[in-house]
Amino acid sequence: MSNTTNVSSRLKEKPVAVRAGNIAAARAVADAIRTSLGPKGMDKMIQTGKGEVLITNDGHTILKDMAVMHPAAKMLVDLSGAQDVEAGDGTTSVVVICGALLGAADKLLNKGIHPTIISESFQRAAAKSVEILTEMSTPLSLNDRDSLLQAAVTSLSSKIISQYSNLIAPIAVDAVMRVINPATAENVDLHNIRLVKKVGGTIDDTELVDGLVLTQTALKGAGGPTRMEKAKIGLVQFQLSPPKPDMENSIVVNDYRQMDKILKEERTYLLNICKKIKKAKCNVVLIQKSILRDAINDLALHFLAKLNILAVKDIERDEIEFICKTTGCKPIADIDSFTEDKLGSADLVEEQQSNGARVLKVLGVKNQGQTVSVLIRGANHLILDEAERSLHDALCVIRCLVKKKALIAGGGAPEIEISRSLARAAREVDGTEQICWQAFADAMEVVPTTLAENAGLNSIKVVTELRNRHENGEKSAGVSVRKGAVTNIVSDDKVVQPLLVSTSAIELAAETCKMLLRIDDYTLAR
Repeated sequence: MSNTTNVSSRLKEKPVAVRAGNIAAARAVADAIRTSLGPKGMDKMIQTGKGEVLITNDGHTILKDMAVMHPAAKMLVDLSGAQDVEAGDGTTSVVVICGALLGAADKLLNKGIHPTIISESFQRAAAKSVEILTEMSTPLSLNDRDSLLQAAVTSLSSKIISQYSNLIAPIAVDAVMRVINPATAENVDLHNIRLVKKVGGTIDDTELVDGLVLTQTALKGAGGPTRMEKAKIGLVQFQLSPPKPDMENSIVVNDYRQMDKILKEERTYLLNICKKIKKAKCNVVLIQKSILRDAINDLALHFLAKLNILAVKDIERDEIEFICKTTGCKPIADIDSFTEDKLGSADLVEEQQSNGARVLKVLGVKNQGQTVSVLIRGANHLILDEAERSLHDALCVIRCLVKKKALIAGGGAPEIEISRSLARAAREVDGTEQICWQAFADAMEVVPTTLAENAGLNSIKVVTELRNRHENGEKSAGVSVRKGAVTNIVSDDKVVQPLLVSTSAIELAAETCKMLLRIDDYTLAR
């Protein structure tokens, strides 16, 4: 009898231990990035396996590069990735909220409530939270430039480059507005906005270019042109160099007349290619990077310079689609198919130099309004990479507002409103669900608490005042970390965020929490 009792108690103990382990691992990840939430959040320095160093406070970037081993902790990394895909911003918040929900679930499990009841109650509470957020949101028109700018500035306020938000935010808004039709757009394809990084200068020199920016420069070794008006652009995927044998063969020539003949053949071969390019009225040639042999040699460069053709080499494979979309050209695989109808056009192709760096700009392109480029400048690669991530987040915020045209207050105001409204709604629910809803409501206070802690404020005092203000009907009261007090976050501080960022964060956090709670065992596969 005692033996049977021992077996059954062991069977009951294992799921409890597994759940506790999963929750502890997931909460450890949430606690690790909790300090980087908000405008006064700290940055993390990450050293990759190759020895490269990253400095960032973007939740998804931190988690993606962390060496996370525990399978439950990896689910929080995936959660941050899902938020990055869906909304592009709020990747730190979603993990912090999920960590708080798991903490609440742990307490409920210790009270003896079944995990299925907890997880389903949390899902219903999340659905109710989305309703509360939708009620407190304000509709937005895409023609309201000021509101779009405020949302972009709020997104940038927690980044290293926040002092440049007055420059970066208008660039993000203008870039998105140029590639969509504001009257009919339902989504934004961010592939139409190309972010080009170039070391040199400061972030103040970052600019939006209506056209194409290439970090590769014009080849001027043989005295070729660096500026071309009324450009006809050809994008070639073949090499402008003599053909080589397919295999690593060596050819021995022991007669100088034969040597002369080989050199003459090479010259004729290259001259024919260059003449065909000129015959098709092409005056700018972009050459794709080649791994088999030199993309272009000195002799071909000499011929192109004599024919007044601007040449650019080492075009990367992943740039081809954007170049074709922007200039209207088609990639040309061999010289025989080099015809005028495959060329793109632009008013001006020019190599420009600023702050010690050269870039090639293609302006006045045929398909204006379909694509734009942003040239990001910065003193070093660390600043450039962080500026690119910050600008991407700002673009994603504008994309969220195109997808779901509504704004809500920031600064922890929505979370406190959810907490207050859910606590009230919990009184109308029966049984154990009431306790679960109350726990969910308490967990939502983690965002304003963390914002206050990271800003060096007294979190208990701040959250108590927030509760009081919201109880008196001030739905826009939030934590202003600049002023170090509770203010009307919308009218006083202009801190707003897209509705989609908050709703998606709560839904995804509740789903991940449900998934973790339903696991009662894990085994290793063979």
